[in-house]
Amino acid sequence: MKNFYRNYSVSRLVQAFAVSLLLAAAPSFADDVPDVTNPAVVEAFVDGVVKPNMKQHHSPSGVVAVMKGGKVIFSKGYGFIDVEKRIPVDPATSLFRPGSISKLFTWVSVMQLVEQGKMDLDADVNQYLRTFKVEDTWPGQPVTLRDIMTHTAGFEDGGIGYLIIDNPDRIIPLAEALAKYQPERVNPPGVHTAYSNWATALAGLMVSNVSGVEFNQYVQKNIFDVLGMTSSSFVEPLPPELDANMAKAYRYQADKYVEMNYEIISNFGPAGALATTATDMIIFARAILGGGEYAGGQILKAETLQQMTDEGFAHDERIRGMGLGFIKRRFGPDGFDNFGHDGGTTVFLSHFGLSRSEDFMLYSSFSGPGGGATYLAFVSAFYDEFFPREVPAINPPADFGDRAGKYAGKFHAWRSSFNGVEAIMRALGGLDVVPMPDNTLMIGATRYVEVGKNLFRDVDSYDQIAFQQDENGNITGMAQDGLGVNQYFRAPFYETMSFISTMIGLSILVFVGVFLRLGYQWRSFRELAGTEKNAQRASIAVALINVLFLIVLGITVSGGIQPLMYEIPTLFKIGLILPLLGLIATGYHLYMAVQIWRDGLLAGVGARIRYSIVSAAGLFFVWFYYYWNFLGFNYYT
Repeated sequence: MKNFYRNYSVSRLVQAFAVSLLLAAAPSFADDVPDVTNPAVVEAFVDGVVKPNMKQHHSPSGVVAVMKGGKVIFSKGYGFIDVEKRIPVDPATSLFRPGSISKLFTWVSVMQLVEQGKMDLDADVNQYLRTFKVEDTWPGQPVTLRDIMTHTAGFEDGGIGYLIIDNPDRIIPLAEALAKYQPERVNPPGVHTAYSNWATALAGLMVSNVSGVEFNQYVQKNIFDVLGMTSSSFVEPLPPELDANMAKAYRYQADKYVEMNYEIISNFGPAGALATTATDMIIFARAILGGGEYAGGQILKAETLQQMTDEGFAHDERIRGMGLGFIKRRFGPDGFDNFGHDGGTTVFLSHFGLSRSEDFMLYSSFSGPGGGATYLAFVSAFYDEFFPREVPAINPPADFGDRAGKYAGKFHAWRSSFNGVEAIMRALGGLDVVPMPDNTLMIGATRYVEVGKNLFRDVDSYDQIAFQQDENGNITGMAQDGLGVNQYFRAPFYETMSFISTMIGLSILVFVGVFLRLGYQWRSFRELAGTEKNAQRASIAVALINVLFLIVLGITVSGGIQPLMYEIPTLFKIGLILPLLGLIATGYHLYMAVQIWRDGLLAGVGARIRYSIVSAAGLFFVWFYYYWNFLGFNYYT
């Protein structure tokens, strides 16, 4: 037995030595990774992705900055902050709008007051509010700052016509705006993630109330001035000295850039009103990665910053979720532990990613109609290039087909309006989950393979999705690795676009039939009298009202989402009278249907059935108006 173990050990040593020789002779995975500390290498890659994408997608301006080990490796502007004057982007002086990256400054402000013992992450936020209170929708389950920072407070989302505006005359005090636009609490706190700009702005108001200093001034004094961020501001419109260096907002129309007004987010300022430069974001990154300190200025204790990434919320421990304000990203290999935030306005799309283990920062911001496309092409590609993660091949379990069906369906985001007219946007989006013949799941446009209980991995990358289930084993939702700000719920069939479009299409056919029949039987219609004529008038009214509303809705959305963000069109506001008229007309139509069947009116049973089909189409539209909040004037002015 002793000789066996000795011979076995020698054999293993020989094998290990042979393997080590092979590994030494072959290029390793790490050897193929470009050097992120080499400015020329970084510039070549960034230029190769950013320049063609900005040109192809009409992004007039952009900026990218890379920091590693406390040193600026790369900082470069692309395009022009003023297209007509051909003023180039300068990363040191040109201001961009980083959108929701602004929230990180709000969270730092909150944690400063927590450090001072003036705020409690687990206390009812109502104790920090003066002029209004968060509604007590879930008695005994108050909203806390921890809920707000992890986006689990349970608020519905919204923003059409009021979140971002382009007219400074519509700016109102923060407390007044938050009271006016308070959303419903659709979930108890601490259960579902649903990104909330309103809740973040509420945290900023609490900072102001507790500190006694207006929020913009608080951030200026306690963060910008402390760190020396001289080209950053939450003030809107921008002070003249900063406005001169602001990258202008453009849309692309008729083969040219058309300047737009400066976006105003002041009514929810703590959630996204920041304007800043790449250089200032480098300073902020140095403070975050440097234990809260930079150049002698301290904004937070090191242990507080560690708490902000260590604590948080996740729907599944196997995927990355939310820190306290920081989003834990999936980019990079194990141990890279990317965290930070991304942000978007209607014009700018930005990324701010950090890694403590690598002492690394990536910041980028792109503007214009092509900003989003450039962002999508650049950010993931950068991490995959310089911080790659091996993606081993995986094969689907042979028996997955036996349980694949339980995942199938449409999934909608909890980040949605449930009580406003914009709720219909939920039906227009969502993710389809479809079992495939090869034992994979198609989620959206990506194929996933089961790698654990209710856990799936992208076939071609390291992206993961975890499904949630109830106590009976029924799938109720899903969450994506690295997108901890939002969870999806399994949608009922009547919230799917396939159901809605099918029913609307069939109803339109019915209404068109009413118009066609009226056209070729005009003489017969004129000769009708009494109940039969009133019945036909009711059909015409139901058809006309509902078709007119669809036309108004189509005109409203034809210009895209951007103008709707700034203000709801007057035509649509007037058009909301039509669902109310449709309700009345359908009610009358049902009453007439009863009369017709009772008295045997119209030209036989076939005609009465056709008439009842019109009633059914009208009823569908009444349900549609009610369910999607078109019945009434359910929008914010």
